[in-house]
Amino acid sequence: MALGARALSDAELVAIHLGTGRPGAGVLTLAGSLLADWDGVGGLARAEVDELARTPGVGSAKASRLVAAFALASRINAHVGAPLRTSADLAALAIPRIGHARTEQVLLVLLDGGHRVCRVLTVASGSATSSVVPVREVLSLALRHDAVALGLAHNHPGGSVEASLADLDATQRVREGATAVGLRFLDHVVVAGDRWCSITASR
Repeated sequence: MALGARALSDAELVAIHLGTGRPGAGVLTLAGSLLADWDGVGGLARAEVDELARTPGVGSAKASRLVAAFALASRINAHVGAPLRTSADLAALAIPRIGHARTEQVLLVLLDGGHRVCRVLTVASGSATSSVVPVREVLSLALRHDAVALGLAHNHPGGSVEASLADLDATQRVREGATAVGLRFLDHVVVAGDRWCSITASR
């Protein structure tokens, strides 16, 4: 409390979220083992609950706290209420949420009349190589939540930001559907790690 969180090591910060260790190993030792097993904070941040829970002394409750802590931290620069007007803004919102995910996920970003983010919804999850954009659900959700504009983002766990033919087709169908019901379609971006590409700009 006197020195602040910045004075703590990575292991000490992880230990706070773990709370307790395991028989024969204190909480700092357990935190250090996790960091070593996952090659540091970056790897640990991408771990799933079930993977962490398999570590002796962690379990599902501690694993859930760790995953939730990393998820919260990732949203510092991607919070609801922020203005979003460009493809770069859309990518900046998506990257901390799904850029490092190991399965493909599709985010729907809904905007109000001032182009502020009012909702960010995961509308599809796929495998490590593919996901499907649910065009009808995207438009239905946008109308249900009284959005004025929308954007889409999905990740490529393989590392490429090149849009597939399916990506291009889904983008065209969402854009046409949005126009038909009076919604502005901002863009559909592909993210991979910290990189991104605009699908509409690539057409």
